[in-house]
Amino acid sequence: MKLTMQDIRGVVGIIPTPATPDAESWAAQNTIEFDQTIKMVRTVVDAGVDIIMTTGTFGECATLTWEELRSFTECVVKTVGGRRPVFAGVTTLNTRDTIQRGRDLMALGADGLFVGRPMWLAMDDIAIVRFYKDVAAALPGVPLVAYDNPSAFKGKISPAAYRALAEIPEIIASKHVGGPALVPDLLAVGDRIRLLPLEIDWYELAKAHPERAVACWSGSVACAPAPLVALSKAILSQKWSEASAISERLNWAVRAMFPGGDLSKFMDYSIPLGHVRFREAGLFEPGPCRPPYLAAPADYVEGSRVCGQRWAELQREYTKSS
Repeated sequence: MKLTMQDIRGVVGIIPTPATPDAESWAAQNTIEFDQTIKMVRTVVDAGVDIIMTTGTFGECATLTWEELRSFTECVVKTVGGRRPVFAGVTTLNTRDTIQRGRDLMALGADGLFVGRPMWLAMDDIAIVRFYKDVAAALPGVPLVAYDNPSAFKGKISPAAYRALAEIPEIIASKHVGGPALVPDLLAVGDRIRLLPLEIDWYELAKAHPERAVACWSGSVACAPAPLVALSKAILSQKWSEASAISERLNWAVRAMFPGGDLSKFMDYSIPLGHVRFREAGLFEPGPCRPPYLAAPADYVEGSRVCGQRWAELQREYTKSS
């Protein structure tokens, strides 16, 4: 059954790509650590995360070979086994490669695609809309999640562009990084695209717009799925005081990860900092980073270490209370 916007509810969990011990070498081949991938995916699915997305920024779409990305997606799809929808990340530096990857990964059993635009050059509204129209035309009926990350893609999807994207039936959701554009963009897409706030922004948005803000995205499901599932249950039941308390705890965990509270500084090193965070959280072993994104400043690393430890604390706390 084709997924629609109405199927996007709860927590959309974006997962990392576990690496073999030699993955930081330029000479390494086949760097997917399959046993850790299976362990990670089973943990996230069994905890109740609603939707799985792969190979975004910290999922190292940019550092994986095509064969690695393909084999990782296949492993995720098989491990999930139809229990949850899987959106496979297919961002590349051009439209044709993105389309070809999309075809191949849908043939492997993905339920939809997580699609960022090419980012070698900045793209204006006309180019952004044309890109997504082309992908949709090449892959008719394939559910697409757009990827709105100004740091990664050298610019923001504007409300006007969002209104145009909402006219493309294949686009059913968009991953949003938050900030002052969150509410205008939510209003721009109306009832055509499920706009996904970050988990730490979800409570405030849902309380103000309870009929529209019924899902979030989180890159921390592989750190601590239990508190995120608890937040989802509270928000979807409109238990606002409970949701507020959980949201405060999540913000406490995430706060340590942003150097000086600055998200843009984190984004410059999100891949290596992600590996630190996942390792400290302790649910699986992420392995080393893949080149060229191998290191981060020591104080940034320490913040991510603290962040991972806080997520581990929350996982224990909410696992006991569930």
